[in-house]
Amino acid sequence: MSNSSTTLHIRWLGRVPYREALAVQSGLFEHGVDQHLLLLEHPHAFTYGHTADLTNNLRCEPVAVGAELVQVQRGGDITYHGPGQLVGYPILSLPAKHGIDGPADTRSYIYDVEQLIIDTLAHLGVHNAGRMGEFPGVWLDPNTDNARKICAIGVRVGSGSTDRRTMHGFALNVSTDMTFMREHIVPCGIADYAVTSLLEEGIDVSMNDVVDIVAQLAQSRWGSQHNTRADVAWKHSLQDLSAFSRGEGAGEPVRMIKRLEQAGVTDGLSISVRKPEWIRPHVQHTDEVVKTKRTLRDLNLVTVCEQAGCPNLSECWNDGTATFMVLGERCTRACGFCLIDTQKPLQPDADEPRRVAEAVQRMGLEFAVLTMVARDDLVDGGMQHVVDTVRAIRAMNVSTKVETLISDVKGTDVLDILIAERPDVLNHNIETVARLQRAVRPSAGYARSLSVLARGRAAGLTTKSGMIVGMGETRQEVEETLIDLASVGVQIVTIGQYLRPTTNHLPIARFVEPEEFDHYKAFGESLGMQHVQSSPLTRSSYHAKHAHGQSQLVLHA
Repeated sequence: MSNSSTTLHIRWLGRVPYREALAVQSGLFEHGVDQHLLLLEHPHAFTYGHTADLTNNLRCEPVAVGAELVQVQRGGDITYHGPGQLVGYPILSLPAKHGIDGPADTRSYIYDVEQLIIDTLAHLGVHNAGRMGEFPGVWLDPNTDNARKICAIGVRVGSGSTDRRTMHGFALNVSTDMTFMREHIVPCGIADYAVTSLLEEGIDVSMNDVVDIVAQLAQSRWGSQHNTRADVAWKHSLQDLSAFSRGEGAGEPVRMIKRLEQAGVTDGLSISVRKPEWIRPHVQHTDEVVKTKRTLRDLNLVTVCEQAGCPNLSECWNDGTATFMVLGERCTRACGFCLIDTQKPLQPDADEPRRVAEAVQRMGLEFAVLTMVARDDLVDGGMQHVVDTVRAIRAMNVSTKVETLISDVKGTDVLDILIAERPDVLNHNIETVARLQRAVRPSAGYARSLSVLARGRAAGLTTKSGMIVGMGETRQEVEETLIDLASVGVQIVTIGQYLRPTTNHLPIARFVEPEEFDHYKAFGESLGMQHVQSSPLTRSSYHAKHAHGQSQLVLHA
C-alpha cells in the first residue's frame, strides 16, 4: 500500500500515558493532512474495544497492578501496553477500495501493518514470523502447535466514502514484562495460544534499534522523499530528574547543561556577548506605562510582563494591555529558560479573580490575557482558580475576550474544568522542539503538550501555542514542530528569540536572524494556521488581541 507521493512524519515520543497519546492521535485523525506515524511506549495500561469480553478476559483489578483501563474505538478484545513494548500508531489517509470513491480496504491495510512488523522482525534475524488464519497480529511459528503471538494489531479506519483516516495500530513486544499478559488478561481474547517477546526469543535488542528499523521500513511503505523524523530524548526515567523539576518541592538543581549536551547542544554564547541591534528592546516609560503600573500596584497584582522580563513591556503597556499572572508568582517547575521564582508557592489568593477583573475594567481592556505559574502542588493544578478569574472578568466586563495561557496540568482530566468554561483562546506553549524538551522543560513533555492542545481543539476552542528559538534547535526541527502543531488543529502560534535571563539559565546557542523568523511565519501559514506571530522579540501574548482577531476573520471568511 505504498504511496510515494505522500509525506510521512515519524515521531518517537518516548514514554507517554495512554490517554495523552490517544488525544494526540485523535487530533491528527481529525486535522492532519499528511501521513503520520507515532512511535512510543506506554506506562502500564489495558485497553479494550467495544466488543471486548471483560468478564472472561480481564483477570485482575487494573489499579491493583498499577495499570489504567481504557476503552477505545477500535476492533479487538482486551490488550496490554507497557514499558518495553513498541507501540506504533499510523495515522494515514488510505486510498479507496474501489477507485476514486468508496470506503477504504481495511483488510488490505491490516495486512500492510502486519507486513511492516514481519519485515522488521526479519531485519532482526527472526525469520519464523507470519500471519495465523483468522487471528490478526504477527505470530511466530504460526499455524503450528507452538504458535505464539509477538505483536498485537488493532486499528480503526474511517467508514465513509471520503473519511478513510486510520487510528490505533500495533504493539510489538520487545522486552515487555509478559506477566501482565499471561496472568492479568487473556490477550486479545485468545486463550489457546501463548504470547512472547523478542527478549524471550533470544533477541536482546534496544528499543532505539527497533524504532530505527520500523521507521526506515515505514518510510518506504507509506512515505516519500520528503519524510520527516523527530525524536524526544531517549532517556526519560524519573530518577534522572530532581524532585523539584517534577513539581514536588525544593530539591537538587536541574541538570540542564548536561541534558543539553545529551541532546547534541554543546556550544553556547557567553552571557556577555552583545545582542544584535534587532534583538534589543527599546523601553519607554510613558504616562500610560506609569498608569498601568499604578493600577497593578493598587490592586496588588502580578504580571508576567515584569516577572519574566518581557522585552515588549513598554509597547504593550503603552497600548493599555498587560498579561496577568494568577496563582501567585512562584512556580512548582524549573524550566531552563524561565525567570519565574521557584520557591515553594503560597496558597492561592481567593480574592485575586476579583482584583484582576477590576484591573481589566480600569484599563478598559477589550482583550485580557491570563497566564499562570505551574501549580503541581494543587489537586486541580489551579484550573478552578483560572476559571474563577475568567468568570470574574466576564461578569465585570461583558464584552472582553479572554485568553488563558496555561500549564499542562500533568495531562490530567482537570483540564476539562477550564475547557468547560470555554475561554476565547486556549493557549499552551510547547516551548521548543522534540529533541530539546527534556533539557529545556524537564517536567513537561512534547506529546503531553500536543495532547493538551488537541483536547482544546476537539472541544471547538481556538487553540494557540508558542516556541522560543535559539537554544540549539535546527530550522528543520522548528518546521517539524509547526507541522505537529498544525496537524492537531492549532490555529495561532508565536515564535520568538530566547534571551538568557541569568547565568543560571540555559545558554543562548545563537541569535536567530529576522529573515529566519519571516520564514517560520510563512511556513506556518502555508500549513493552514490562521496567524503566526514570528519575530525576535515576540512573546506568548505579544499582539494577542490582533492574533485572535485575525484567527476569527479567517474562521468566518
